[in-house]
Amino acid sequence: MKRREFLKRTALLATGAAAAASGLGVGLTAADPSPPTALDAHQQATLLAMTRQIYPHDRLATADYQKVVDELDAQAAQTPATAALLRDGVASLDSGGSTKFVDLSAEQQVAALKKIDTTPFFQKVQSTALVALYNNHDVWKKLGYPGPSYQIGGYIHHGFNDLSWLPNPPEFASPKPA
Repeated sequence: MKRREFLKRTALLATGAAAAASGLGVGLTAADPSPPTALDAHQQATLLAMTRQIYPHDRLATADYQKVVDELDAQAAQTPATAALLRDGVASLDSGGSTKFVDLSAEQQVAALKKIDTTPFFQKVQSTALVALYNNHDVWKKLGYPGPSYQIGGYIHHGFNDLSWLPNPPEFASPKPA
């Protein structure tokens, strides 16, 4: 075992032992939403629905999107300006009609999001979701992404076309390597 791997495993083991000893995580599963700290349950549900519409994937579970909401909630707990931005943004989405955003059809949600896609609220949710969702190794597996390729010399000769859910590009877009 290499030193780096030893340190990583030791840190994970120590963190897990500390969490178990303190009772953290008891009763919560991966599918359970985290308890709100800065955002209430409705705000979290709205952000969850919003994130699902911005980055829709049939292969991803609610728990994958919940990690985005958890990240937004953590940022809101640390920064009052972020909390206000998210609360006001959810209120704005809900004030667009007689029905709350979470109760709208998928088509209506997309239409509502298109109206606000240049606002700081939308940009905050989109940029946070981009990182929190696509930097998740569980999501990588579900989408068929094998991870970084530097250790195998890059993708030019390894795994470039491994994503079976994408259509094959035209021949001119993929010239043969020299």
